[in-house]
Amino acid sequence: MRNPLAYIAARWTPSAVTVRRATTSALVMSVIIVVTGGAVRLTGSGLGCPTWPTCNGDSLLGTSAMGIHHTIEVTNRMLTYVLCAAVGWAIVATRSANPRRRSLTRLGWAQFWVVMGNAVWGGLTVLTHLNPYVVSTHFLLSVALITVAVLMWQRAREGDTEPRPLVGAPVRQLGWVLTGASAALIAAGTIVSGAGPHPGDSDKVHRIPLDWKSLAQLHADLAWVVVALTLALWFLLRAVDAPAGPRARTRDLFLVLLAQGVIGYVQYFTHLPEVLVGLHMLGSALIWIGVVRVALSMRERPHAQPGIPGPAQSGSAVASAV
Repeated sequence: MRNPLAYIAARWTPSAVTVRRATTSALVMSVIIVVTGGAVRLTGSGLGCPTWPTCNGDSLLGTSAMGIHHTIEVTNRMLTYVLCAAVGWAIVATRSANPRRRSLTRLGWAQFWVVMGNAVWGGLTVLTHLNPYVVSTHFLLSVALITVAVLMWQRAREGDTEPRPLVGAPVRQLGWVLTGASAALIAAGTIVSGAGPHPGDSDKVHRIPLDWKSLAQLHADLAWVVVALTLALWFLLRAVDAPAGPRARTRDLFLVLLAQGVIGYVQYFTHLPEVLVGLHMLGSALIWIGVVRVALSMRERPHAQPGIPGPAQSGSAVASAV
């Protein structure tokens, strides 16, 4: 007997455009779930459902009588199912494509398991009454999901040949330094959030026992480091006459960083209004997407020429994606 995916693949062959749309939907939903998760915290709805996996007692959804915080929390939980549907569509589309590309299917399953793991971790945030360290890890797992989603989105637009560098080793190394600094920037941002004035429910929620304003200054310093590295990379790419792709991706990242910087300083000096903090969370996701795209733009995977066999499709999903 065939499994359901093989059954569908035998009867439906999606076009390349359909596959690309499916991977795009998974990426878009991975960003939306970050924004709605931020809305839960910023509206104080983190314990709108006081338990997990149910919402209240034996009720999966609770009742409208539980108030607006319950509605916001339940909406975010339900959007997880929409995210699963988007990832599922990406898995089905890539599995049914002809020729079959196992690297894409593996990336789809990697997204699925990250979503499942983060859903359980999200439940743990409720069961620990919004412990800031658990909440911070919940956000970082969302960043991991975005990473895999970007990899799959990019790979759906490439071939399966061996990656070929477009720039020299020193430029690629600077790109990896930028990636590491950006990861540190995002991690620092979660610590600021864990110590800051938006606990996710009431003022009684435990916070990281550090001065959030000092942490915010460290976060801003790291942001300037990332901006400087991005500018340095852009000038280096121009100096070595790199292809248009890496230069364009680096320019895009710089523009997003500028917008994020403006939002960050405005929210700080206006005492962290919820709307601006939410935009800042969206900006964090967009920055990370930009960073991953910069790293991926420094190599290419051309489509195999007709009659010339490509390399064997083996290895781990993430390794084959990079």
